[in-house]
Amino acid sequence: MTPGEAQIAEVRTTLDQAFDVVLSPVSHPALGAIRIIDSLFAIGRSEPPFVDYPRELLTRLSRRHARIFTEHGVVYVADLESKNGTTLNGKDVRQTPGRVRAGDELCFGGELSYRVGIEPRARIVAAAQAAQPAGLTLVPERGDLGLLPIDVRAFPFLISKADDVFARYKERYPHQVNYISRRHAHIFVRAGDLYVEDLGSTNGTFVNGRRLDESAHALQEGDVLAFGGDHFVYRVELQQTPEFEPTVTQMIATPPIEEIDADKTTFVGAAHSFLDIFCVDQARQREDEVNEATRPDPDDTKRDTRPHRVQRRWRVLATELSSAFSGGERLATRRAVWCAIAGVVVVAGIGVALYLRGASERELKNLLAAGDYEEALSVANDDVRQHPADVHLKALASEALMKAKVPDWLAALQKREFDRADSLLGNMKTIGAANPDAVSLVGELRWVGDLERFVVGRGGPDAPIRIYADEGKISDLLRRWDDDARAHQRALDRIASYVPAFADPYAQALSHLRKLQSDDSVYLAAIDRLNTTINTELARDKPDALPPVLDDYAQRYPRLAGLDRVRGDLKAYTELLADALARKLTPLLAAMKSAHFSTPPFNAQYARLAASRLPSADVIQRHDAATAAWQRGDGMQTLAALQAIPANPWSDVLTAEQTHKRAVLDQYADLQKSRGTKGYDERLLSFYAALDPAADTWFMHAIEADVTATHDKALARAQDLLTRAQAEWRQYRANGSIGGTQRLESGISGGFRSQAHLLSDAQSLAQQGMRIYTQLKADHPSDWDTLLADINAEADMQRRSLQELRMVLEPELLKSKLALIGGDSSETRQSP
Repeated sequence: MTPGEAQIAEVRTTLDQAFDVVLSPVSHPALGAIRIIDSLFAIGRSEPPFVDYPRELLTRLSRRHARIFTEHGVVYVADLESKNGTTLNGKDVRQTPGRVRAGDELCFGGELSYRVGIEPRARIVAAAQAAQPAGLTLVPERGDLGLLPIDVRAFPFLISKADDVFARYKERYPHQVNYISRRHAHIFVRAGDLYVEDLGSTNGTFVNGRRLDESAHALQEGDVLAFGGDHFVYRVELQQTPEFEPTVTQMIATPPIEEIDADKTTFVGAAHSFLDIFCVDQARQREDEVNEATRPDPDDTKRDTRPHRVQRRWRVLATELSSAFSGGERLATRRAVWCAIAGVVVVAGIGVALYLRGASERELKNLLAAGDYEEALSVANDDVRQHPADVHLKALASEALMKAKVPDWLAALQKREFDRADSLLGNMKTIGAANPDAVSLVGELRWVGDLERFVVGRGGPDAPIRIYADEGKISDLLRRWDDDARAHQRALDRIASYVPAFADPYAQALSHLRKLQSDDSVYLAAIDRLNTTINTELARDKPDALPPVLDDYAQRYPRLAGLDRVRGDLKAYTELLADALARKLTPLLAAMKSAHFSTPPFNAQYARLAASRLPSADVIQRHDAATAAWQRGDGMQTLAALQAIPANPWSDVLTAEQTHKRAVLDQYADLQKSRGTKGYDERLLSFYAALDPAADTWFMHAIEADVTATHDKALARAQDLLTRAQAEWRQYRANGSIGGTQRLESGISGGFRSQAHLLSDAQSLAQQGMRIYTQLKADHPSDWDTLLADINAEADMQRRSLQELRMVLEPELLKSKLALIGGDSSETRQSP
């Protein structure tokens, strides 16, 4: 049999039925055989089963070493530019895949050798393996780019800028198309599932925002695939039911592309060839345009880019020399010699340049190894300024900065000299300004410092959570960490590797972080719920519902501090709202002048209340001027000032106050005229009882001497007023309180009017009687206090109940009913 020719049994096996490729170990028999049942099998030190091999056997195996695949019943092996190569029967497998037959010997990295066997597949396994995915649809994530969905029905499917699936966008998006490589990535079937693998593309393949490494990634429903950047981005939709199956002819032919105008979908009906996918063409790969937005992180590239860059330079040089000598037969001998000499000079020059280029790195490493960190930092910064694109130099400069400056910063942090620590970080940022890598590490240190400052400032990690003080700082610290937690942890790990003394503060910071995350999930969530409850109840004018809520929170969350501030704001707001709802203008204005809320929900609610339902600043200013005139006894100026206030939502209350003050003026004038006449004492005491000790001070002082002279009569007058109030109250109670049906009446019934008069008269009489006792500072029976409290409670309840019907009753009807209830709420006190 001719060497390399397949046996008849092998050919029959591959054509007639499914088969397995079996790799039996030759170099290390103890490893066990590898049975390949999929059409594509990955060889690499991070791939199964190699990942479980002893470490010493994997030193010569690359992460992305080779692939074994089956194409139309034939087995092939492709080397993926591995460092130590792949051989088939002792011959290197280079850019073109090699055909594999039964009995061949494969060797990977010069270390792992296998004998190839081809065996018929068991029927049960073959039937299970034959179940292929129906396909998938790649749906564009953005609808504004004019990209078409891609419906893939057969696999493997090659992502290539040369394929019409993507080439059709060349005129509209030339750069974006050029970011895709000719052999960019492929989607294939493994064990009945779909996988995507990057083929060493220039600008990468991304799944859910993460760039693929050397291994294939299983696709799931809803995954987001991106090729070469953020333009060709698709969401994966897996198909459950196949609409047709590709034939063998379709599998061999060039994949047809069909665009259906009805739904604007591109259908890919036949598979690409693994031979095309794994045939390496370096010249075409260099045609790719680099997308700067997809360049790997410096931490990842610093290990590999420099060796690859050197290799590429040598390959370019070799290509150019090869081109120069390609016409050797037609060149004269002298010219060939001179070209050869020139080539040697170029090679020597490149070698010298590379050596000199590495001299700065060697000097830096020597300085760091010797512990001369300040000098290393100075040299590193100079080198970075001269070579700003050298990632490896930047990493060394960052290491020098950390080793030179972090110890002093740690000392300041340990002494809790946080301002000094911040100053040191500012200096570090200035020193490393030309090195973005160093600046990012300084940012990580600043986060650690801010976290430590906060924890110490509040009394330790277990200190109480101060409501409306700590949650903003906790949220900010967690947000700064959560924006990319893995990147932050990698950066802090780097700092700890540079400066071992940082390990303990780093561990403590992570401990503080976990505590804050716990506080966020428990206490900050509780504060959010409390704010929602407060806002809801205040919006409903139901502040009375909040005290039990605050008591419950105090018991359930013992580390929640600052609830007393909330209770204080609640008390002040409740009193102010009660005056507003009862339309008690004078006490309301006094409360507004002293209003000061220290918690955000009450501040916000008071602002809304002031903007919509409280007197305006102009009304307050004009009313203050009228009040000042009244306190001076200038009644006419007072009335003129009240009359000049423009119409506003409080005009009815201002009109009632104007009426009351005019009555007081008239009564005072009549009282002065009747001095010395019969009945003067009676009129004096009636007038005195009707005065407000807070608002009518001028008139009280004016008649104070006469009232003192009639002290006994005044007390008798108070007794009489309270007795009459008690009779009115008993009659009101006997008739039954004003009920909800009466309050809801569309008019004013006789029953409502009668009961309202009884309640209003009882309140007015009781208030006047108690006012005399208070003004004379005389003792009185405690029963009168209870009587006044009961009457006031009923009157306030009736007024609140009517106010709650403001969305149901007509405004004028509501005002009329409130006026009948009377009392201080309407600012209309009965005249004696």
